[in-house]
Amino acid sequence: MASKVLRSSVPELADRLEAAGATVFERGWLSSNNVLFLPASGAGATLVDSGYWTHQSQTLELTRRALGEVRLEALLNTHLHSDHCGGNEALVQAFGCRISVPSGEYTKVHDWDESVLTYRPTGQHCPRFSCDGVLAPGDVILLAGRSWNVIASPGHDPESVMLYEPDLRLLISADALWEDGFGVVFPELEGQDAFSDVRSTLDLIASLPVEWVIPGHGRPFTGVAAAIDRARARLVRFEADPRRHAAHAAKVLIKFHLLEVQTQSLADLHAWLDATQYLAAVHRTHFASASVESWRAELLESLHKSRAIEVSHGVVRNL
Repeated sequence: MASKVLRSSVPELADRLEAAGATVFERGWLSSNNVLFLPASGAGATLVDSGYWTHQSQTLELTRRALGEVRLEALLNTHLHSDHCGGNEALVQAFGCRISVPSGEYTKVHDWDESVLTYRPTGQHCPRFSCDGVLAPGDVILLAGRSWNVIASPGHDPESVMLYEPDLRLLISADALWEDGFGVVFPELEGQDAFSDVRSTLDLIASLPVEWVIPGHGRPFTGVAAAIDRARARLVRFEADPRRHAAHAAKVLIKFHLLEVQTQSLADLHAWLDATQYLAAVHRTHFASASVESWRAELLESLHKSRAIEVSHGVVRNL
């Protein structure tokens, strides 16, 4: 899986990351980006998000290399989708770090109900971990000697939070804002009205003096106003045609699965599709006029045409 430790060639971004004591691990799309905060001296380091579980060895390698002799003291999760917290348990085992999760997720982690945590409905996996503290909206936390505001960012996930450093005008947005959009609005797949939450979160970001964004996926970017405009335009299209969002979400779930397994027989992929609750819900709610078999075929054909996958001789391959 592609990844790189970001020491930007863009002088302004490089200066801000250095001032923040931050190093960005820009990951491939199956794993979230990670941000490591190294203190000037004394205290331990903090890592934001931990990637997907299949890449935990890479997460450990990137973290060890960047830490040097500094200890990893804390791990913060912006939200608990499996691609953002799948490396949690491995990091605890390796470094003994404390884990803090968004305040609305604390009890879910304690109870470890994989349906409530969405791992079963999405057909994904996350090794069980424990948490020690919470990130509550309105909190101010200290990272590498700087104060960061914890900001609620519902929409993609109801409990998701962002981290904002006002002096540097630097935002860790998780999946609330990417350079070209935002993450799947998962509550919509459960029949909840969450597009309005996406809009409110985008409006909130627009109200902040943000100059650089470190997203959950993709490179850090400036031109924040233009990114918000693109995200709003995408949201308008989804609001006008919820089926469009539902089909997009279904294809994202399939692509995420294939990013993990890489190659799978068509029969096994069909079995996975049948067992994945969110896909069944999308079909039932938005595409029930078509048979499950024809809907499956349509999704795979669309992914094939976009060159996201290859289907040949009964085998599906990720591209």
